[in-house]
Amino acid sequence: MRFRDRTQAGRLLAEYLQHYKDRLDVLVLALPRGGVPVAREVAAALKAPLDVFMVRKLGVPGQEELGMGAIASGGVRTVNDELVRDLGISNEMIEFVTSQEQKELERRERLYRGNRPPPPIGGRSVIVVDDGLATGWTMKAAVAAIRQQQPARVIVAVPAAPPEICDELRQEADEVVCALTPQGFSSVGGCYEDFPQTTDEEVRDLLRQVA
Repeated sequence: MRFRDRTQAGRLLAEYLQHYKDRLDVLVLALPRGGVPVAREVAAALKAPLDVFMVRKLGVPGQEELGMGAIASGGVRTVNDELVRDLGISNEMIEFVTSQEQKELERRERLYRGNRPPPPIGGRSVIVVDDGLATGWTMKAAVAAIRQQQPARVIVAVPAAPPEICDELRQEADEVVCALTPQGFSSVGGCYEDFPQTTDEEVRDLLRQVA
């Protein structure tokens, strides 16, 4: 099975989350950029407010698609110590990559939200949505950062992820919903027929439409 696109994936994912529909305490947070079109469909189906939560992967120098950790709003950083040790990545290099990604995180937060303050999280049931997970490091950073704001529950919801990553996240979140967990998972894009890069402009347009 493959999703047609992120819109269809979001609508299917929402079917697994119907027990959160019409609840006043629910907040849907999307991980930009690809998570935003998915989360928009989830929020619309559940009749819940939607916003973004900023998180950035820390890519291995020279192999940027390979994540060695992630940072999120609120100063949270997670690092895959085993990978860093195996690849011989120095603390100085981790700090350098972190500083670069922190600048990009802050740029995107200003771009997407403008002067609008982030939504309150304390005491709410927060559904964190992305378009899929490969290593899970960005989602783990997001969950850790959201936990600092004392939500009632944190629910991870993604259309596709490896089964072992979903199992790992169940140690971090109160609930994990993965619509598709294929064995031999190769990539998030491989779970979609149409998987273009989501642009900053698309994210801004979607958030404006919701607002």
